[in-house]
Amino acid sequence: MRQPLPLLDLSQFAAALPTPGALLGLDPGEKRIGVAVSDVGRLIASSLETIARKKFSTDAEAILKLYDGRQCAGLVIGLPLNMDGSSGPSAQAARAFARNLLALRDVPLLLWDERLSTAAVTRTLIEGDASRRRRGEVVDKMAAAYMLQGALDAMQERKHA
Repeated sequence: MRQPLPLLDLSQFAAALPTPGALLGLDPGEKRIGVAVSDVGRLIASSLETIARKKFSTDAEAILKLYDGRQCAGLVIGLPLNMDGSSGPSAQAARAFARNLLALRDVPLLLWDERLSTAAVTRTLIEGDASRRRRGEVVDKMAAAYMLQGALDAMQERKHA
């Protein structure tokens, strides 16, 4: 039987990463998966694309193709905790998604608290006068970049602490 998912904290995740190498950030939702990528120096996150959810094997194939194509060194998956820090159904689904990806590919993986990332990105898009249609097209990949940037910033702070 496979060992349960090793939930790495930020320090363990950073220690497990080769230097240098990009990180792939995923914001898995019910209908779409937002995808972002960092630069190889892990300073800046950029939105990459949105994957329309189909079945896990198809979604994972698309994710791993992006991962390999960008020569990524690790994955950061958004963990949508409740505002009080507890786990609800969405957080459980994100953990299961992470476990299933690790069953296919053993890579350093960090679950990163992404509370309010979609709300922050949506607010920014509204302030930028983006149409509802345009917001729908970009919000998932921008939320993935917002979440990934938070993890990158925390890793930089940890390095310089």
